[in-house]
Amino acid sequence: MLISGKEKLRRMQDGRTVYIGSERVGDVTIHPAFAGGAKAVAEFYDLKAAPEYRDQLTYEENGARHSIWWLRPRSRDDLSRRTRGHKALADMSFGFFGRSPDHIGSLVTGLAMKPTVLESLREGCGDNLMRYYERVRDEDIYLTYAVTPPSGLRSSEATPGTRRDQPSLRVVREEPDGVVISGMKMLATAAVYADEMWIGNLQPLDESRLAESITCAIPIATPGLALWARQPYALHTRDPLDYPLSYRFDETDCVLVCQEVKIPWQNIFLHDNAAKSRAIYLETPANCLSNHQSNCRFWAKMSLIVGLASRACIVNGVDKIPAVREQLGRLAALEATIGALVHGQLDACESWPDGYASPNRRMMYAALNWCQEHHTEIVDVLRTLMGGVPLQMPADSTVLDDAGLREVFERWWGTAVIDANDRMKLYKLGWDITGSEFAGRHQLYEKFYAGHSALVRASCDREAPWDQFHASVDRAVAAASADSAVLKRAAYRAG
Repeated sequence: MLISGKEKLRRMQDGRTVYIGSERVGDVTIHPAFAGGAKAVAEFYDLKAAPEYRDQLTYEENGARHSIWWLRPRSRDDLSRRTRGHKALADMSFGFFGRSPDHIGSLVTGLAMKPTVLESLREGCGDNLMRYYERVRDEDIYLTYAVTPPSGLRSSEATPGTRRDQPSLRVVREEPDGVVISGMKMLATAAVYADEMWIGNLQPLDESRLAESITCAIPIATPGLALWARQPYALHTRDPLDYPLSYRFDETDCVLVCQEVKIPWQNIFLHDNAAKSRAIYLETPANCLSNHQSNCRFWAKMSLIVGLASRACIVNGVDKIPAVREQLGRLAALEATIGALVHGQLDACESWPDGYASPNRRMMYAALNWCQEHHTEIVDVLRTLMGGVPLQMPADSTVLDDAGLREVFERWWGTAVIDANDRMKLYKLGWDITGSEFAGRHQLYEKFYAGHSALVRASCDREAPWDQFHASVDRAVAAASADSAVLKRAAYRAG
């Protein structure tokens, strides 16, 4: 079943508990902090109904049509279809909405490609996963996740003389029909728009933290579950022209707070197994499929950044300067690089697990590392090429509402190649990428959404074919040794 944007908006009105500070939000679809993002999410769902996107964003299985991110790929062609779907959704948000429905959907799809991993850990968990996968696929459920313990609060030791509860989300007791969880989990990005929450662990746990190893799923509108939002960047935006990305694509990161939340056994996929709570994503294509989506999203973001850099240079009248062309050429090369990294994962795809296909894991992790290493630098190049012009723009677009101010603005802020209004729109967009709170959030997001860079590089280390590398060294040494022996024998005979 494919749902419409209208149905997705209706689902967002299901009584979820969301706080902005002490304010409890009633309806996220109309609240000024979230309405723009809710509209963007609805557009994701409506895009699937457009005839030109049907093949990119949907597929048919057993007579029913589903969103493309639920497709379990069995060939390179299937992987290409998924990639085209990721790119189409990412292009809608210019790569600035990371937890779009295809991200966590892909993670669950990857688990469903090898459910025996879960079944081997606890009887019935594999069946639970497959039933869950089929339901969320069939009902077109929008999933997000919370998979990281609260930073700086992991120690169970309290300061002498104080009492401190354990803050990390954990199972506090088992009951005949399920478990009860309490605590905090980070970061439930886009949860205010999602239908259900996947709870798990993408960081390693030691055996002292068995209670935290729970992997499960739960509807957002569950009693005892609350979302504590950080400051929403759209909240004080009076006109979308002033913050064109903040207004529509702020995903709103939240801390998940659970107080005595009941999880039925059928929604539990792993329990009391610290070592495997992270490993299940690596022993199945879950991590690979979800982060391939992230690579496609970054590619879409690069398209906007490179285009904006070029347009800003034209407007500034500096686009013909050789040094500027060199910087624009470098940005264009970087955009082509991430595109090549995405396509390389398809060209070198893996026949894994049995009967299925997955993007090349090594190249996927390399792309994650590339994005983490280069994002700050890329944004700084854009900032440099724009110069100080964003600071010359009026505080906001209300200057256009006053006839006298508008006349002065239109007369003096325009240039020979662009009028004042369009110039302001261009640089407001640039500011939202390089200088606003939304821009600052993305600086953090691109560094940490896939885990700390050390974890990403550890994955690159794990997937590297070290035996092949070492064999190259051995062949080089052996060839030199053989040539040396030949030369020595020849010299001996000559002497």
